[in-house]
Amino acid sequence: MCKSFLLACSLLMLAACACAAQTPPRPADAVPPQGGAPASRRVEGQTLVSAGRPALRIKFDRAFKYAGTQTFILYDVARAEQHFFVDADKDGRIRRLYWVQFEGYLPTNQHTYDYSETKEKINLGGFEFVTDAVAVNLAAVLSQRTDSDGARARAFLESKGYRVAGNDIMWRRLVHLTDASRRDELLIIYLEDMDGTGLTAADVTGQGRAAARWPEISRQLLKRATQGIEIKRN
Repeated sequence: MCKSFLLACSLLMLAACACAAQTPPRPADAVPPQGGAPASRRVEGQTLVSAGRPALRIKFDRAFKYAGTQTFILYDVARAEQHFFVDADKDGRIRRLYWVQFEGYLPTNQHTYDYSETKEKINLGGFEFVTDAVAVNLAAVLSQRTDSDGARARAFLESKGYRVAGNDIMWRRLVHLTDASRRDELLIIYLEDMDGTGLTAADVTGQGRAAARWPEISRQLLKRATQGIEIKRN
């Protein structure tokens, strides 16, 4: 959903795939495994096409393989449609990931999304996104709602043979509200495994030994996140 804490926990649950068995990735499957309605967006090669809310095309770098889509009702208040593009090794260990989520509140409620506390903004293809970054250790979260979007993402990727291998991850969240009603949103979450960086989440947060470097690290993370995609109006 729209709260930073919930999204951080969701991503941690996704990364908990590190506990999954090492099975080779299976082909992408457009049929949602959890009984959701068929996805209303489609993928053409490396391009995700959305006809509305919002109408756009997102082209992904060829290093990222489409892993599939699923839809579901989130917390009984919103409909969510997820798409995943992964950069993984032959054993399905994810190095980098794009998690795209189209989400909108159901007509049975009056909820709205609120990102007023997220100040950083960026324009991609004529669309304004708010954006923030987080580095987290997987062991930091002891429990998570099994019906969250992150838990569902984790289960879906697991079912395809994918997992995040390391103990620490960092991610950039980009959020676009589709209109003034603030009832529909597009989330693009770019995640990287921190293994191989020489740093942990603890190093770059709080009083960590590299905390002073986090602003630059997060800027470079945003640069890589935006370099891997091209957004155009549809």
